[in-house]
Amino acid sequence: MRTLILGGARSGKSALAERLAGESGDVVYVATAQPGDEEMSARIAHHRERRPSSWLSVEEPVHLAAVLREHARPGRCLLVDCLTLWLSNLLGNPDEASFQHERNLLLDTLPTLSGEVVMVSNEVGLGIVPMGALTRRFVDEAGRLHQSVAAVSERVIFVAAGLPLVMKGTLS
Repeated sequence: MRTLILGGARSGKSALAERLAGESGDVVYVATAQPGDEEMSARIAHHRERRPSSWLSVEEPVHLAAVLREHARPGRCLLVDCLTLWLSNLLGNPDEASFQHERNLLLDTLPTLSGEVVMVSNEVGLGIVPMGALTRRFVDEAGRLHQSVAAVSERVIFVAAGLPLVMKGTLS
């Protein structure tokens, strides 16, 4: 089962993902964030503190598909938080081929994984069109990524104000 959880900042999407993952006994938390400044370091620390100590944590900002293939097993849940930070990491790389390669690897890998995968991502396309070219590209690429991941996921959930709206599949 692949689940994509979308929502805005502080919408409750990570908490929902952690609750769903916690229903499995064996969880690998795949973190894509990089601590670039104090505020991001504090966010990362907050997420670490929330996680049960029994969960294995893997930090991988770029090679997401490889980590998922390495850790996927029947009866295990891989929780990825989050796809948009991973996308930012890729778009920050001046090598355009790296972005396309990693994106394609992820989309090819997801349908082949055993066990459960829960992926968190920020829905950033609901606001105004950004002014800068890089920001517009990020919004466009996030939208394309979400559509592609949703297509290979059995469940897609949008979260707002801590409330889940199931868009595909069922919550239970």
